[in-house]
Amino acid sequence: MPIDLRDLRERCAELDRDDPLARSRDQFALPEGVIYLDGNSLGPLPMETPIRLARLVEREWGEGLIGSWNHGWVELPMTVGNKIARLVGAGPGEVLAADSTSANLFKALSAALALRPDRPDILIESGDFPTDAYIAEGVLAQRGQGGRLTLARREALAESVDGRTGVVVICHVNYRTGQLHDLARLTTEIQARGAFACWDLSHSVGALPIELGAAGVDFAVGCGYKFLNGGPGAPGFVFAAGRHLDAVRQPLSGWFGHRAPFAFSQRYEPAPGIARFACGTPPVLGLAALECGVDLALAADLTAIRAKSVALSELLIELVDARCAAYPLDVMSPREPALRGSQVSLTHPNAHEVCQALIARGVICDFRPPNILRLGITPLYLRHVDILDAALALADVLDRVEWDQPRFRERLAVT
Repeated sequence: MPIDLRDLRERCAELDRDDPLARSRDQFALPEGVIYLDGNSLGPLPMETPIRLARLVEREWGEGLIGSWNHGWVELPMTVGNKIARLVGAGPGEVLAADSTSANLFKALSAALALRPDRPDILIESGDFPTDAYIAEGVLAQRGQGGRLTLARREALAESVDGRTGVVVICHVNYRTGQLHDLARLTTEIQARGAFACWDLSHSVGALPIELGAAGVDFAVGCGYKFLNGGPGAPGFVFAAGRHLDAVRQPLSGWFGHRAPFAFSQRYEPAPGIARFACGTPPVLGLAALECGVDLALAADLTAIRAKSVALSELLIELVDARCAAYPLDVMSPREPALRGSQVSLTHPNAHEVCQALIARGVICDFRPPNILRLGITPLYLRHVDILDAALALADVLDRVEWDQPRFRERLAVT
């Protein structure tokens, strides 16, 4: 049945007028004529960030100089970490904003395995974000205790835990398909088999409600530059459940993870609590920018964010089904909303070229090999009319075979 586009556009406009998150869009610097569907890879610039950074550079650094360390800088990892804790259902003092996601995962995995010396193996879902496996390999090589990295299918992850498995790394949302794990259920199943559960929240934090504490999660890491809009290369974060903090040790025993760094002791003593997961000097500019993005997420209702994410995703899938059925374009993401994160992944034999053709039209999305077109759904700034226009642009690119041009075949360094 043909879509009545006029009626649908009016319906989308009405939904946007009634949207409780509508005012959040004004908090972002969005280029004119662009529909940004890549916030699951790099969030756009919050309007507050340049103001905050200018103040930091000109006043705190320019005028306060080194004295500014004693006026908020040194506490930033804990300050921002405690704010992120509210987004992930953790308690005060359980989250630290620091370093990259990869570095934090190295710390968390090393710390977890040290608590279970009789269980030296790491288990990861096959086909999930590869850096997690890379880091796991590095941890096992560094430990040198015969530990093995095991890969298992997503549906068989818990069942693959055996007597050697010390920790299981799980991406909350699969970066390729957008499939969403049941965090509470899987944590319980993993722990019942004697292993720790370590979650990678990079593709879910800021996009949906997360309850690490209620689920009894052991460790978690996450990214600051996707749905948290902290800027390119923003610091990540690490979570360790309070019940582990007195016993846990992480391997990057740097200056700022010391109990008293300015005592300049020659012997390392870990700081109390989550602060022991710190390593080097805090990246003040990056943390300040991240705090701006985190504040935007905290100002919104995560339940409303999730509800709008589902609505936008459902609209996109409905439009793809209706307008693109004649083409080899398939919805790869789960169609059941409860099983899907805040993205819709499509497959097409020429997904890279289709992606580049859409970008040329101002519809920014991304490509993942071999044939995946990823459309990120960020409810804080996306509107229903944006989804409608993006879907119509996709259909037009396919109708006109617009993607079949030499300029769209060029592979850039970042796709």
